[in-house]
Amino acid sequence: MAVADIGLIGLAVMGQNLILNMNDHDFVVCAYNRTTSKVDHFLENEAKGTKIVGAHSVEELCSKLKRPRKIVLLVKAGSAVDAFIEQLLPHLEKDDIIIDGGNSHFPDSIRRAQALEEKGILFVGSGVSGGEEGARYGPSLMPGGNPRAWEHIKPIFQAIAAKAPDGAPCCDWVGESGAGHYVKMVHNGIEYGDMQLISEVYQIMKEVLHMPEDEMAEVFETWNKGELDSFLIEITRDILKYKDTDGKPLVTKIRDTAGQKGTGKWTGIDSLDRGIPVTLIGEAVYARCLSSLKDERIRASKILKGPTSGKFTGDKKRLLDALGQALYASKIVSYAQGFMLMRQAGVDYNWNLNFAGIALMWRGGCIIRSAFLGKIKDAYNNNPKLENLLFDPFFQEATAKAQESWRYVVATAVTAGIPTPALSTALNFYDGLRHEMLPANLLQAQRDYFGAHTYERLDSPGKFIHTNWTGKGGNVAASSYNA
Repeated sequence: MAVADIGLIGLAVMGQNLILNMNDHDFVVCAYNRTTSKVDHFLENEAKGTKIVGAHSVEELCSKLKRPRKIVLLVKAGSAVDAFIEQLLPHLEKDDIIIDGGNSHFPDSIRRAQALEEKGILFVGSGVSGGEEGARYGPSLMPGGNPRAWEHIKPIFQAIAAKAPDGAPCCDWVGESGAGHYVKMVHNGIEYGDMQLISEVYQIMKEVLHMPEDEMAEVFETWNKGELDSFLIEITRDILKYKDTDGKPLVTKIRDTAGQKGTGKWTGIDSLDRGIPVTLIGEAVYARCLSSLKDERIRASKILKGPTSGKFTGDKKRLLDALGQALYASKIVSYAQGFMLMRQAGVDYNWNLNFAGIALMWRGGCIIRSAFLGKIKDAYNNNPKLENLLFDPFFQEATAKAQESWRYVVATAVTAGIPTPALSTALNFYDGLRHEMLPANLLQAQRDYFGAHTYERLDSPGKFIHTNWTGKGGNVAASSYNA
């Protein structure tokens, strides 16, 4: 008998919490797991006393769902998703909906959306951010895929999603085919950037200003009451305050080698494929790679020389204020780059991306949630065709106001020998973007000199010509040549 509003496959912590969240909002959920004993355990424990029902087979799951059937997959990305889709298909009818809520790579979602559309099934690939707590009490949800599915899943998704400070649900339709998982990928890439920026600021506080962790925590607490108000600033404050059993800061005892699950790398690779300079996320990924070379860094620390200028003699308050401004300006650049990448993907895939909606989705529930995202939402509401976030009047003014502090921080770090790959690349991107002329004219001349790759003249754009620079090379241009 069809009793459930939606089904969910995958009873790990995220799946269980999402089911309990839906139950809290008066939706009847049918739970299924490949290891069916988990279904029974869940119903007898966490789900006891709720309206949640269980199924012991895919066929039983489908029989208990109201039409059109809506089934969320929260299983490991990759072959497991395809395997469950194949198991479901014999028990589904036209216009039933399969929702992949895992961390799938967006090309897989594009493929699945197309294949299922040919079978009359509506596919949705949805980014889910916020971790276990978000799943239980309100995640950020980024659904994309077959647009006809949205009207059927919208009431459930927007009910269970986190709410922004103004009460708006942190969930809206993103775009077609793989757009949902693409936006989640970029979200995760921006998360890498935000975390790296904060870590660089922490290292400057530690190695230049020699601040104890409790004092750093006070600075982050102050910042969290202003324009830097965000989840990551908040948890950084809490981490810096946290003491180990001996009363010393736990953070100082953690091995400085960072892990990664791949979404930041995917974002960096995709940006290279599209020719969009998402430099900050790229540097954040490389910083994690460098951190993992711990043994090599230990050896290097004993033989590679750094600055000998000695102790910082500047104004501590000035540097702390500047750090906050540099962090804010760099964060703006990171988001500008992320939205540039999403815009290009939208063009490449013919996705009608909702940029104001994306900013809204990230205002609550997710890891990069911050007050700052409200300004991005406003920017795209004011101009849906905004070419670059840095062109919005608010962000123009914010970066202009911060740039003196930004430059001071980067210069101070360079002088002290402190690596700031993310802070520095953000400033470099800003300076590169604001230059009408870049030295690529010389680069093009070099390419033409050694490989006859041609160049355009300023007085005749669109016309590609080759110069015989040596008088010996001839006048034939290369159509394809790699050196």
